[in-house]
Amino acid sequence: MAEQTERAFLKQPKVFLCPKKTTKGNKPGKGGNRFWKNVGLGFKTPREAIEGTYIDKKCPFTGTVSIRGRIIAGTCHSAKMNRTIIV
Repeated sequence: MAEQTERAFLKQPKVFLCPKKTTKGNKPGKGGNRFWKNVGLGFKTPREAIEGTYIDKKCPFTGTVSIRGRIIAGTCHSAKMNRTIIV
């Protein structure tokens, strides 16, 4: 389901991987077995988040992070870490 680049097995916490019946949910997408959400506030969910295979728990579209408070604009100061930037 995802590109496994870590030593641990990555999976989305709200997706059951071993159903007894095989349905159309074998592939990600609109009716598939991939968790994604609409975060609201005028942001559209990217197609890569809906149909992609990446797993990131810090992503607001496919993870458990929620967007709250004010939305501000900033510039990226450092992007040396894995999936983390300094604004």
